[in-house]
Amino acid sequence: MNGAEGLIASAVASGVEVCFANPGTTEMQMVGALDSVPGMRAVLTLFEGVATGAADGYGRMADKPAMTLLHLGPGHANGIANLHNARRAGTPVLAVIGDHPTWHLQNDAPLTSDIESLAWPVSKWVRRVQTAKSLPGDAADGIAAARALRSGVATLIVPGECAWDAIPDAAARAAPPSPPVPADAAIESVAQILSGDAPAALLLGGAGLRARGLRAAARVAAASGAVLLSDTFISRVERGAGLPEVAKIPYFPEQANDLLSRFAHLVLVGTVEPVAFFGYPGQDGRVVPEGCALHALATPDEDVAAALEALAERLRGAAPVAAASASRPAAPQGALDPGSVGAALAAVQPDGAIVMDEAATTGFPYWVASSACPPHDYLGLTGGAIGQGLPCATGAAVACPDRPVIAFQADGSGMYTLQSLWTQAREGLDVTTVICANREYRILRVELARADISQPGPQAQSLTSLADPALDWVALAKGMGVPGAAVETAEDLVRELQRALAEPGPHLIEARI
Repeated sequence: MNGAEGLIASAVASGVEVCFANPGTTEMQMVGALDSVPGMRAVLTLFEGVATGAADGYGRMADKPAMTLLHLGPGHANGIANLHNARRAGTPVLAVIGDHPTWHLQNDAPLTSDIESLAWPVSKWVRRVQTAKSLPGDAADGIAAARALRSGVATLIVPGECAWDAIPDAAARAAPPSPPVPADAAIESVAQILSGDAPAALLLGGAGLRARGLRAAARVAAASGAVLLSDTFISRVERGAGLPEVAKIPYFPEQANDLLSRFAHLVLVGTVEPVAFFGYPGQDGRVVPEGCALHALATPDEDVAAALEALAERLRGAAPVAAASASRPAAPQGALDPGSVGAALAAVQPDGAIVMDEAATTGFPYWVASSACPPHDYLGLTGGAIGQGLPCATGAAVACPDRPVIAFQADGSGMYTLQSLWTQAREGLDVTTVICANREYRILRVELARADISQPGPQAQSLTSLADPALDWVALAKGMGVPGAAVETAEDLVRELQRALAEPGPHLIEARI
């Protein structure tokens, strides 16, 4: 056994089953180990940002890490944007990066770089392997760090000799995480606040947005009158009929501030204080008004669902909350706009669907339209680095092959990681991609107006337009091996969605808005 085989053996023993890879010369021993050590599925991606984004989507749905295999510092750099998103989502990922053998670093070969300096900003744990013999244990340590209660990206840097040197047959196993028990004092303090008459809201994150946490939160709301909120961009929420509805904090800071000004207390449950996505002149970036007091029931490091259940018991909100029956909007008709696109998707999405939303400005109406749809999972753009949607949907489909996945995707950000379609075709993944083709970076047009540039000149307009030449998404998809269709009316969108969702394998629909 060599070090690379010890790495894969330890990963398999620790429950890691998938490796999203774009390897190079320094990773050849690890590529070979994927054959010599059974139990790991290898998935090739044509760009490192697809590998890291797919690992994010997989981890969100599987609740365990996938492994990525990246080529030296530049390969890792290509994947950093979606590792940033994974970090913000709290997704467990084991990012393995091959490096030159230690003795070759002094030669400053063309691909040599300071990998640690690239890795730390997007990782919770970084380790450079020192010897082949330590590699199996290092891999297990990284997996344990990635899947701790506040999960995240663990980066393992493997010099060449550590992969190819011989070691005794060995595999280390990562210890399972043990979630800390929520503090009784925090539960008692929040219970007293919610027992008062002042208006309050629970801001839910992490496990608070899964079915168990949501049901406990609904009991708290029923007992106290508290309103249930979530962050603007959500890693994963289980929603639809049978689960309580949660309102998102609006994207723009003025709207967020207006919503939160209705409450005297905001209780943080598995998340942190919300802030504006960007800083604007004359604002301090905070959206929680001074008159709204912040309280922490459970941090992201604690057992959020248990904290909510304990709070519900303390408030005597133990009675089950009546579940709403499933309902859908009527199938829309006429020209396509953000409202009709969202309604069309909500009108036909299957029971158990996984919806990855990177539709940007077109996607806002869908959240409301789909609130009472049959149960489904919703994944959001957590870190703001666009190009997450198509890879995340790809990874989600690998994690849940028995469930339909819908990539609800803006056209501009879709071009960042278009190569995801090729991996979907190669792996036969059941992903239906809906491209919201408004042929512009519309959010930038909005931000120009917010910056008092209401009449942008020709150069500013050229930097926000995708219309010259117009992207042909059907042709692009065909080139990646994915069948596609273009639609211009709501009726046609509904028809093509129904067709695509009824057929196995990937499909793409270009919705021309």
